[in-house]
Amino acid sequence: MLRPITFLTLATLSLPLAAETIKHTLANGMTVIIKEDKRAPVAVSRLWYRVGSIDEQPGKTGLSHALEHMMFKGTQSVPAGEFSRRIAALGGQDNAYTSRDSTVYVTDIAVRNLPEVLKLEADRMANLNFSDRDFANEMNVIKEERRMRSEDDPGGKLWENLNLAAYRLPNLRAPIIGYRADLDQLTAADLRDWYRRWYAPNNATLIIVGDVNARQTLKTVEQHFGSLPKSTIGSRNQLEDSGSQAAESTSEALTAQPLFALAWQVPSLKKMDEKMPYALDVLSDILSGDSSSRFDKNLIRGKEKALGINVSYDLLSRETPLLTISGLPAAGTDTRELVALVHQEIADIAKNGVSRQELQRIRRRSEAQEIYARDSMTHQAALIGMLEANGFSYRDEAEIRRRLAAVTTAEVQAAARLLQAEKQTLAIVNPRPGTPPQQAVPATPADLNPDGATH
Repeated sequence: MLRPITFLTLATLSLPLAAETIKHTLANGMTVIIKEDKRAPVAVSRLWYRVGSIDEQPGKTGLSHALEHMMFKGTQSVPAGEFSRRIAALGGQDNAYTSRDSTVYVTDIAVRNLPEVLKLEADRMANLNFSDRDFANEMNVIKEERRMRSEDDPGGKLWENLNLAAYRLPNLRAPIIGYRADLDQLTAADLRDWYRRWYAPNNATLIIVGDVNARQTLKTVEQHFGSLPKSTIGSRNQLEDSGSQAAESTSEALTAQPLFALAWQVPSLKKMDEKMPYALDVLSDILSGDSSSRFDKNLIRGKEKALGINVSYDLLSRETPLLTISGLPAAGTDTRELVALVHQEIADIAKNGVSRQELQRIRRRSEAQEIYARDSMTHQAALIGMLEANGFSYRDEAEIRRRLAAVTTAEVQAAARLLQAEKQTLAIVNPRPGTPPQQAVPATPADLNPDGATH
């Protein structure tokens, strides 16, 4: 599963001066961004469609994820299963994932074979042709995936219940994979309608990073995608949720120990000069992220009250995002005791702020991580995609980083004051009483990561 990417853990994408990046919009509305990186004879292709679970309606949840599966089920010229087989035969790797706001198709390939990848992607953008039988078979796979990821997995249950409690709008509450009752009712016609509504060049961004000639590659993109017709993209769902009341959810699972998640609705970055989103991003790194963070130093190693604590916040998001804090209590620690200790750490920052040394530590760590990440074409393509899918330009990266580095101690303090107990959502998953030890699933740090995307 590909995780959401935060700016403090990604590279500043500095490449040799000779490298060129071009952005072009085709006549049919498709955005194309091609970035040259000449260090290895490979290319990565990322085709982003601006549709995810937050675009769905009650009773039809899971459509975006199900369609992602069906995109591998063939066209008139490429039979079911043949797409991935052809990519593998060319020595490449392909995948896809669905998030709350996007569906992304991923291919890594030797650069000489990139034209074939583009041909295949253009074909399935316009000519998807799955059978009712393939649909029925794949829905059984998706239902089993839901059972494993949400119904039987303590982490999956935690995050599903948290969203149900944290939001009021149905499209924000629903899980990416959909509710089981809705999956039972989806039809092949539903998916075909969803495909016709959203899978169009004017709702897509193609990102290519690699050892390419940008201008020549753009001609190849034009050759394969330029003749595809644009579609009328319908109105989108409301994404400004008004839920600010305290809420709580408690459930049980086959887990060996409890786990919890706290959440607050907070702003994402919509305009470059906003201050609070940058401060929230820095605050999340001060609270959790490495062995010097507040939670690790004070609650995991210091008081030994937690086995793990994670903070998650998406600076870029189409929806009303959540800042979440999730944790695993240590043996002998009551879950609500650990929640209270988390609040104490936040209250300390809200009252006393943070030191300049803490901010400097975050900046140094960010700079080091950026240097290490420069070798990754995957990171480059992912960051470009996130910026473009959320209303910004890939050219805005440097300015966003500059503003993150300029966050002040007072701004971090103001961000901490947003996280008030009376406005929180709390979800707890407890061990199911009477569960035999051999059936209990040990919770792990992976359970503390929100399920932001699913394959």
